[in-house]
Amino acid sequence: MTLDELNKASVKDFVMVLGGIFEHSPWVPETVAESRPFSSVEDLHAAMVAAVKKAGQVAQLRLIRAHPDLAGKAARQGSLTAESTSEQKGAGLDRLTNSEFEEFHRLNNAYQSRFGFPFILAVRGHDKHSIMAACQQRLCHNAGEEVAEALQQIALIARFRLDDLIA
Repeated sequence: MTLDELNKASVKDFVMVLGGIFEHSPWVPETVAESRPFSSVEDLHAAMVAAVKKAGQVAQLRLIRAHPDLAGKAARQGSLTAESTSEQKGAGLDRLTNSEFEEFHRLNNAYQSRFGFPFILAVRGHDKHSIMAACQQRLCHNAGEEVAEALQQIALIARFRLDDLIA
């Protein structure tokens, strides 16, 4: 789809097309639909990121918690969104050994216990080793730092998804 087509789409179609950009959070494109037309993908992305920032902490935490664990049970069961499946597959998380899967499970549980939400990383350009290292490093952060980092990673994921979607 082109940006021009997206700008001309009905609100319903706009939200349907962009509904997966922010994981299970169609409220983000709904919030910016009336701000069209967007002159560039950068402007669309900036508007959506600003909508998330303005939404407040409750909505932001709901957005963060909408993300799946990396290499988690949902991935093994095949119940991730198409976007998450592709991203995790691109990082090789679909080809973990049993011991690597167990290590991811341990790290995910430690992170979830410490912060109350899943570890989020824009995995494009990463492999299983760099993802594990990032999780271990971020376990040393405080909750405020991790909320900010999770939102930054979500914004990066959204940008990658927009770039993949809009021609």
